[in-house]
Amino acid sequence: MGELVVPIDVVGLGADGAPGVSEAARSALLAADVVIGSERQLALLPDDVGAERVALPRPLLPGLGDLLDGADGRRIVVLASGDPSWHGIGSTLVRLVGPGAVRTHPAPSTLSLACARLGWPAEHVTTVSLLTGPAASIIAALQPGRHLLVLLAAAADLPGVADLLCRNGFGASALTLLADLGAHDETVRTGTARMPPMPTGRLTAVAIDCAAEPGATWWPSGPGLPDEAFEHDGQLTKRDLRASALARLAPAPGQLLWDVGAGAGSVGIEWMRHGPTCRTIAVERHAERAERLGRNASRLGVPGLQVVVGPAPDVLTGLDRPDAVFVGGGATSAGLLDACWAALAPGGRLVVHAVTAESEAALVGQRSTRGGELVRIGVEHLEPLGGFSGWRPARAVTQWAVTR
Repeated sequence: MGELVVPIDVVGLGADGAPGVSEAARSALLAADVVIGSERQLALLPDDVGAERVALPRPLLPGLGDLLDGADGRRIVVLASGDPSWHGIGSTLVRLVGPGAVRTHPAPSTLSLACARLGWPAEHVTTVSLLTGPAASIIAALQPGRHLLVLLAAAADLPGVADLLCRNGFGASALTLLADLGAHDETVRTGTARMPPMPTGRLTAVAIDCAAEPGATWWPSGPGLPDEAFEHDGQLTKRDLRASALARLAPAPGQLLWDVGAGAGSVGIEWMRHGPTCRTIAVERHAERAERLGRNASRLGVPGLQVVVGPAPDVLTGLDRPDAVFVGGGATSAGLLDACWAALAPGGRLVVHAVTAESEAALVGQRSTRGGELVRIGVEHLEPLGGFSGWRPARAVTQWAVTR
């Protein structure tokens, strides 16, 4: 970055524009040499703000960094909608220049305004942003009784959201369209997913009171989804083994998992369903399985899962460094476990499954060298046996789990 006057002021604007900002924010605007914002936001500034007005670049990155580099030490104000630190440009700026170089002046967020209109407790509301992502992101949050607030890029996106709810068995959900909250002409319209309100306004969100229809299939957010949740050709880490693996992989906010030899992608998908900032890179050598994996990810609400097609360990080079690695098979592949271990930073977790005697022997050798926990997991299911019932064992799996 070039020379910057510290800090950059980030001013949140409500739908009412400049009249609603704080005195500190107004002082920053009047002292600014450059004001950066969207065309809509810049048009809301009063005439007494004499700074040069610069539209935000598209795409935002790296154009924003270039703008700041060219500021030549001038005082900069960046405009945002509502609270800049809530799904806004404030967080982007902090990543670019560091928290010490950003001073934020928030206006009420869409979340706080929506909860004020609906009487919802903000701490019990799950938010999903479709400003830069697909509507499928909503699916991971669909559970009966949950309050969702979905940020829309445009009011015209509402019918697509309503259709998604209906296709996933939540057509009975109550919808409230909230547009231009805080403005004198704000709009609040109600309906259901099957009979949605008419789209209107610019700054738009939809509040969803989730209600599942009889017979609807929905998935919990915890690990161990039923096997039928996934499309697969038999290459699937089964439910009980998956739950065990995820317990040891220990997903955490903002962390990245490599799911190597991903098959149907069940472990990587459930890692991402743990939280909206969890990321997965799924590595699968077979193109057909990789396509199926992508469909599973989208259908289960994590369309941002990254799929890399090719053989491991060859394609692991150059990938973002993982916080955890799961290897569902291939423990005997030359160099694979060594490459996965080398990729992990201290504190990183590695979990490997083996079903053959040869791969189990490889894990015994790995444990003797690197430590960790080695367990054999056997699962039996009760099935009909003549006129009675009997236990049918599945193939036992050896699991090696280790923290670097």
